[in-house]
Order: sequence, then C-alpha cells, then structure tokens
Amino acid sequence: MFSKDIGIDLGTASILVFVQGKGVVLREPSVVAIDKNSGKLLKVGADAQQMLGRTPGNIVAIRPLREGVISDYDMTERMLKEFIHKVAPFRIFKPRVVICVPSGITEVEERAVIDAGIQAGARRVYLIEEPLAAAIGAGIDITKPDGHMIVDIGGGTTDIAVISLSGIVESASIKIAGDQFDEAIIKYIRRKHNVLIGERTAEEIKHQIGCVFPRQEEQSVEIKGRCLVTGLPRVFTVTSGEMIEAFEEVSTRILEAIHGVLERTPPELVADISTNGILMTGGGSLVWGFDKLIESHTGIATQVADDAISCVAYGTGKSLEWIGDMQDGTMNISRQKQMG
Repeated sequence: MFSKDIGIDLGTASILVFVQGKGVVLREPSVVAIDKNSGKLLKVGADAQQMLGRTPGNIVAIRPLREGVISDYDMTERMLKEFIHKVAPFRIFKPRVVICVPSGITEVEERAVIDAGIQAGARRVYLIEEPLAAAIGAGIDITKPDGHMIVDIGGGTTDIAVISLSGIVESASIKIAGDQFDEAIIKYIRRKHNVLIGERTAEEIKHQIGCVFPRQEEQSVEIKGRCLVTGLPRVFTVTSGEMIEAFEEVSTRILEAIHGVLERTPPELVADISTNGILMTGGGSLVWGFDKLIESHTGIATQVADDAISCVAYGTGKSLEWIGDMQDGTMNISRQKQMG
C-alpha cells in the first residue's frame, strides 16, 4: 500500500489527524496513560482521558503537551506513533507529515516536534504555523495581497496573526487559552464557594454555561465538588454571570494581545481587516460571546469560523497539496527542515 501524506494538528487538548484523500480521520484527546512500574503505554486518547484524576497509584494519565509545546518528549513520540499507526496500519512507504505548531515556537521546540514525528514513523516532517493553517482551513485565500486577522484559541496557546500574501505579517502567541479558562473556573469556585472541583468538571461547566459576554438570559448549572471546610461532597449552583467574573482575567489578556497585534500592523492591512473582519478559530473561540467581546473592544466585525475546532486540521490537510513544491511563504521556508 502506497503512503498517503498526513497532516497533524498537534494540540495541547486534542490531536486531529488528516489523511490525504480522506479528510479528518481521527480526533482524540492528547492524553496518555502509562503504568509507572513497567513504563508500559496502556491507553492513548479518549480511553486515557477517562482515567484522568481516577487512576490507582501505579497508573498515571498525563498530557504530554503543555501550552502548545512538547513537555514530555518520550510520551509525545509514543502517542504520535499510536495515532499514525491507527490511521495507517500497514505501510510499505513511510508517509510525509505536516505538523501544525504555534507561531511563537522556538527552534529547540521545533526540533523536538520534527524529531518526534520522524521517530513516530514519518519519512519527512514539515511544520506549518497554526494561524496560517487556521486561515486556509477556514477557506481564506491567503495568497492575495489582502489583510486578514486570525485569532486561534486552542487548549494551550492563543495565536493571533495578520496574514497577507501567504505569510504572517504580524503575530503574537500567548500561553493563555482553553486550559486557562478551566483553571480560572477551578480557582473561582474554590475562592467564592470554598469547594474543590476537578479539571473535567471545570471543562463541563465551561461548555455548558461558560461565557465572556452577558447572555440575554442567565443560565445556571448544578455541580458537585468537595467542600474545603468539611471535606465532604457538596452540590451547589453556578451561574453564567459568575463565569464572566471568573474568566475576566483570561479574556482581558487575550484582548490585550489582539490589540497589540493591531497596533503593530501596517495601516493598509488594518484597513483590510476592518473590511474583512476578524476570524476566530479553535475550541476556545466557542466560549459563548467571545466574538461579541472582541467586536465590542475593537469595533471590528468578528465571527467564529464554521467548524472552529477542525479549521487548523483542515488547513494542515490542504497544505499537503503543496508539499511537493513547498514554495516560499506557505510554510515559512526559514522554518522548513527536511529529514531524509
């Protein structure tokens, strides 16, 4: 069987794999479960996520990626190997792989991603920056001399970029994104209600009633946690209004980063952006009211891409079409490192 090239959106929260000719074939949480005593890999993806916070002493469930970059190299490589094997079990030829990375990544971090890809079974590894992939995936023609602003809020990083002529003109990458929203909920509930909740509960609250802009009708959800005073389980109610308060610091940091990029952008491109609007992608952009919040602060029409979570994966997949001639600009040639 001949190899089909693969695109990987290597996210802090989840990994999406795109196979040429098939589209997105795998969407799994970036979690691995290992046996501490033997070092054996037990589960990856969704199966491992079920174990988070629920494992006996000898089993640990970990996220090998933190804030958009590899924090545990060995585990990332093993996880990638599992996922590549899942989508392409029998191969005569190794696939070429395009992996998506945050725009603020350092050379050392780049090298780690490339090496992990090669060790996991890729013939060659190319890198593409998240905002570029998000723009391509959202259907923007990035080759034109026309300014577009992308705000990609993932699990570990928020990437903001102004794109024109297939390249990134101005960008910012901050380590504040979906995970920080979860942390903000945990901290807020601890401070305000004196109750401790876990990561998974925080994520459920974020999906159900999380918002950064006032809703027309207040919503509430009943949650369970451990009371810090008595140490016993406690059930109580949290409202969407409280979420705005909990998220204030995180959302303000993202707004400041957007503002900073706009300030550094050439005036002609700012004019284009005010016409074209700001496009939001990534799972974090689905927090209710984020588009409204950005619009109210910048005065620029803002919208969330249709399939915000998969945009980066689709863009990475579409970029496979150019892998043969990899012209300057599409995948920052300065970053392009090929391994034979």
